[in-house]
Amino acid sequence: MNAIRMLGVALIIAGVLGLAYGGFSYTKETQAAKIGPLELNVKEEKDVNIPMWAGIAAIVAGGLMLVAGGKKG
Repeated sequence: MNAIRMLGVALIIAGVLGLAYGGFSYTKETQAAKIGPLELNVKEEKDVNIPMWAGIAAIVAGGLMLVAGGKKG
């Protein structure tokens, strides 16, 4: 399997996961204050939404890469 086809499969998988889950979240830790030996850290959870059009575009682009990668010049 060549690189274009592998990238196409990866895009299709990412697009399907994006449509299924709709986004992901991560935790960001920041240092709010430091006074001498005392530190105050804040953990903040961030949400990232993946638009439906991006998932569909990834699936279509992956499908086109699979088709283009299968043709012999």
